[in-house]
Amino acid sequence: MPQDQQPQSTSTFDYVVVGTGAAGSIVAARLSEDEGVTICALESGPPDRHPYIHLPAGFIKIMFNEAYTWQFKTEPSPNVNGRSVIIPVGRTVGGSSSINGMIINRGQADDFNSWAQRGNAGWGYADLLPYFKRFERRIGQGDDTYRGRDGKIPVTDFDWQHEICEAFLAGCVGLGIPRNADYNAASQPGAGYLQRNIHKGLRRSAGRMYLLPAQKQSGRIDLRTHARAFKIVFEGRKAVGVRYVDEKSRAVHEVKARKEVIVSGGTVNSARLLQLSGVGAGNLLKSLGVEVVHDLPAVGENFRDHCSVRLVARAKNSKTINEITRGPALIGQALRWLMGMPSVLGVSPSLCYAFWKSDPNISGADLQLVFAPASYKEGFIGMLDDYPGMSCGVWQHRPESIGYVRAKSADIFVDPAIQPNYLTHETDQQALVGGIKLARKLLSTPELSHFVDRETFPGDGIRTDDEILHWARQYGGTVWHLIGTCRMGPAADKSSVVSDELKVHGLENLRVIDASVMPSMPSANTYSATMVIAEKGSDMIRGRAAPAAVTLPG
Repeated sequence: MPQDQQPQSTSTFDYVVVGTGAAGSIVAARLSEDEGVTICALESGPPDRHPYIHLPAGFIKIMFNEAYTWQFKTEPSPNVNGRSVIIPVGRTVGGSSSINGMIINRGQADDFNSWAQRGNAGWGYADLLPYFKRFERRIGQGDDTYRGRDGKIPVTDFDWQHEICEAFLAGCVGLGIPRNADYNAASQPGAGYLQRNIHKGLRRSAGRMYLLPAQKQSGRIDLRTHARAFKIVFEGRKAVGVRYVDEKSRAVHEVKARKEVIVSGGTVNSARLLQLSGVGAGNLLKSLGVEVVHDLPAVGENFRDHCSVRLVARAKNSKTINEITRGPALIGQALRWLMGMPSVLGVSPSLCYAFWKSDPNISGADLQLVFAPASYKEGFIGMLDDYPGMSCGVWQHRPESIGYVRAKSADIFVDPAIQPNYLTHETDQQALVGGIKLARKLLSTPELSHFVDRETFPGDGIRTDDEILHWARQYGGTVWHLIGTCRMGPAADKSSVVSDELKVHGLENLRVIDASVMPSMPSANTYSATMVIAEKGSDMIRGRAAPAAVTLPG
């Protein structure tokens, strides 16, 4: 599609928000709270009406539905045995909050303190805690020093229980991993049940909890779906609007911004949109035939993702989700769900966690392990095994392997080159091997052994560290925690793209607000931190003072 194609229509708003994922939904909703302000929110995908979006168990189906996701494919990498990895990204109202695993996990205080230490004032954990509390409506136990009670995203505990989960957690304790009543409070390490944004049997996405209610209440959010943004319009170095193509008619339209353009397309799409708009590495842009507006080489760099593998064991002496979701048993679970009772249809794909160490000699937790009384063919989420099974996924908290996202064409319909460079760094290799060995120990504890028939994946043939690493290279893949391509940092830091006010360096009236601005990977699923970035970024746009940093115990 030609970049210079002229628009068939033009309209003007105070703000244009590109993307309605977790960040874009929050930004648009918060901006609409100011009287008289008008917002245009552009979403490349369709409305979020598919029932599998809202049914938690529908995750396994919607994740690979091309109508509601970008099915990005990475470049082949030698460190995962030359494979390409599919990376699904949400492409509907709510973005990835409409397709993700629904886990609420903040990370560790040091994750955010390191952001501040890089020169990002106001981004330490004590500064961000009020924003973590702002987005959540914690339903259940929790210390109110850390937990929010009045936010828009309900955060609940599991109401569906399984005996294999209890055995797994007892095994964790047997190995010296303590139970942690609330990993989103004072301390993360330990084991327990995951918290999730599921309430009354339904996924509660940012689109449904922020954007759509705000649109209805304010009447000043023009939400345009099937609108694929392909160019930020500049006058000199000032962003003044966005051009998009209607994915149904292929007509081009332009929306102008009186005040600001906010890019919230996500880690892949935000970087690509900047590049196709002339903001990025000059040599790359020239090779694509894109006119350079601002030579900013860090755009698209610093890409990071969690690389995960999932171990599988055949189960015995209990019915697992593999059997419960078939035949008459599934009908029973559906009836329970319809009556508002605990049901397997209302759970997230992972039920339990352990945040722990890949090496006993290190301080603090550098691993996340997730467990479910369910298993997937060759450990890949998408198709349940035909036999009773359980699985334990594992990934390293803070990967050192760094990749990139680079446009391959000036045509917005051509996917960019995504190279995560999984397992390139030796630290990542060692941590993942240590994590796999820990997961094996957890699947072999006396407490869990009553339910374990045998390990089926990778199986007994994989034993040495070299064999384990080779297996991880062969089967490791994304857990959809993409960050870093529009890194936040001071202008003097040439690896950064945006300031600590999320303004793009060297340009006017343009911000990036989404997971792409994270300077480094949090020790967590990225959804919670993304919502915090959006809440804080919204305050900045509106000129609102940040809430006072929290004085923490100890």
